[in-house]
Amino acid sequence: MGTPSFAVPILESLIDKYNVVMVVCQPDRAKDKKGNIVYPECKKIALEHHIKVFQPLSIRKEYQVVLDEKPDIIITAAFGQIIPEEILNYPKYGCINVHGSLLPKLRGGAPIHHALINGDKKTGITIMYMDKDMDSGDIISQREVEISDDIILDELYDKLSLVGRDLLLDTLPSIIEGTNKRIKQNEDEVTFGYNITKEEEKINFNDTSINIHNRIRGLSSNPGAYAYLLGKRVKIYRSEIVNKPSHKEPGTIEEINSEGIYISTKDDMIKLTDIKLEGKKRCLVHDFVNGIKKDDYVGVKFE
Repeated sequence: MGTPSFAVPILESLIDKYNVVMVVCQPDRAKDKKGNIVYPECKKIALEHHIKVFQPLSIRKEYQVVLDEKPDIIITAAFGQIIPEEILNYPKYGCINVHGSLLPKLRGGAPIHHALINGDKKTGITIMYMDKDMDSGDIISQREVEISDDIILDELYDKLSLVGRDLLLDTLPSIIEGTNKRIKQNEDEVTFGYNITKEEEKINFNDTSINIHNRIRGLSSNPGAYAYLLGKRVKIYRSEIVNKPSHKEPGTIEEINSEGIYISTKDDMIKLTDIKLEGKKRCLVHDFVNGIKKDDYVGVKFE
């Protein structure tokens, strides 16, 4: 049970080593620029391997389809819906979740985003038993991953996906043999990484440069941090902290050159290096600079 690219290496490894009888993922919702339906990543893999696909609008109402397959074990990885107890209680070896944090830290649907936004120095993968509450089940195994200062969401997402695959394959034999650990989560240490809201995507330049930088990399590339410039929405995908104190009101463009757009914040300036102006293609700032008059932008404030 999984939907996006995070779950693909996990699904592919299970197909290689076990008998995957069904793939359950979210319904088709995305469309390309021509209006054609784009299948979820896990559905694509399932179809390539001639595996049955089930895409319920609500797994809570349509769970019997899963039970009819008589699964011995169910693996979930970024599925996107709450699993009902009828499913949780069915498989002989349980329902196992591959979660993108070191639980009990960052329970919820966006733990990787929040690890970066929070400026955490480490995160990881937890293999756990699922229960009726969100990400609160017993821990089976964990693997830690360091977070570098410049890594963005896309890169950490892909890295954790592979770590999740490897840890799951290392852990599954003990689950099947009944020799695995089962560690209760410490409720006093619980934090949450809920799904990102629209409000959280918008940059507040009246914040410290490090907090702004962490928000940008924690949302890059999807959904992408943004601000408004001259009435147009600007997506911001990469930034760097500059060791220069700000001299203007937060959000003001102080300088533009081929290396980036320098913006004042609450403390030091921040340099934007990868952006997408509304109605334009995503580009590196040195390409953007070639097509503008710098004097039209210096002194202008992001809103």
